[in-house]
Amino acid sequence: MPAPTTEYEQRLAALTADILELRKRYVGPPGEEDLAHLRKMERWTLGCTALGYATAWIAPNPLSVLLLSTGRFARWTVLSHPIVHKGYDRAEDPGRYRSKVWAVEWRRYLDWFDWMAPAAWAHEHNQMHHYRLGETADPDLVEDAAEWIRSMRAPRAFKYLLTFVIAACWKPLYYAPTTWGAWYREQERKRTREARDESRRNPMADWTPFTPVGRLVWLRSWIPFTAVHFVILPALFLPLSAWAAFSVLANNLMAEVLTNLHSFLVIAPNHSGGDCWRFDGKPRGKTEFYVRQIAGSVNYPCGSNGVDFFHGWLNYQIEHHLFPEATMLQYRRLQPELKRICAKHGVPYIQQSVWVRCWRLIQVIVGNETMQRLPEGQPFPLLEPAESEAIAAK
Repeated sequence: MPAPTTEYEQRLAALTADILELRKRYVGPPGEEDLAHLRKMERWTLGCTALGYATAWIAPNPLSVLLLSTGRFARWTVLSHPIVHKGYDRAEDPGRYRSKVWAVEWRRYLDWFDWMAPAAWAHEHNQMHHYRLGETADPDLVEDAAEWIRSMRAPRAFKYLLTFVIAACWKPLYYAPTTWGAWYREQERKRTREARDESRRNPMADWTPFTPVGRLVWLRSWIPFTAVHFVILPALFLPLSAWAAFSVLANNLMAEVLTNLHSFLVIAPNHSGGDCWRFDGKPRGKTEFYVRQIAGSVNYPCGSNGVDFFHGWLNYQIEHHLFPEATMLQYRRLQPELKRICAKHGVPYIQQSVWVRCWRLIQVIVGNETMQRLPEGQPFPLLEPAESEAIAAK
């Protein structure tokens, strides 16, 4: 690799060196402390679900709804997210926390049974989203996904209401079809060795049972999830009474709405807002890739198990995009240093309340804000250290 010549290249090279040093110091094979912490978070998750069902039969009530919702949310974000990213694969004995074991085949129903199939979500998220972050090819680029709302000629109040409705059911209506679609088209690409033109694809086609993707959505996501959570589990309480079964059904339905809202609150704003960047074209090398992962991501407050659990560890989004294979505790250890490195090298490191970031996200969805955009071939505008320190201090 040729030595950097311009001041800009030297700054990028210095940033890359510091990031690689950070990886060397903090992102190694998980130790027993990391595994013990993961097991603790699993106990919290299972405890929420168990207590939720233990009280759900009494009557429809907010406590059961909150517990069931939190348990469902944490299975995805706290447990499955870092495990599927191979965060614990390098441990001396990861056991069932290995990415090739967790939620694979029949274990899906035991480890992480959600609207999204783990294999489909892993491809859409780990590959397409992480390596095309903020590009048009990123399936999770909110600004593009919400273009139909942004361009809608409707009162602003209606757009806000529509956003809330979408957030309340976004896992079954967005994530299940999107992840299955991405997975299916990748299998077709491997089979035919041809990339498919996605420019004219109608996403609504993935909702119908008359297309290959639609059949996957119906037969392996919508029908199984509905049958287990809203038919079989409530029916298990029929020996107690019809009221008990109805109460479990009602609490489960309300928990599903709440967990959709909770996951939307912490996931969707991670890469959106008028101060967040999106990109035309692919990065030119590792240094630009690192800059994009930072400038195209947003963090929330972090540092304690309670705060991090509520955010599903997605409050370390910048660290996660630079080091997706890190464990939860490794994110916590390296986060303060990465923030200082970004300020030192002039890369904006955004860290704000999840409520502030959700409001910025909504402004993008309804068309009040537009994301920062980097044209293809243009270098990212690094800040002066004082400017980046001011952003990091907000």
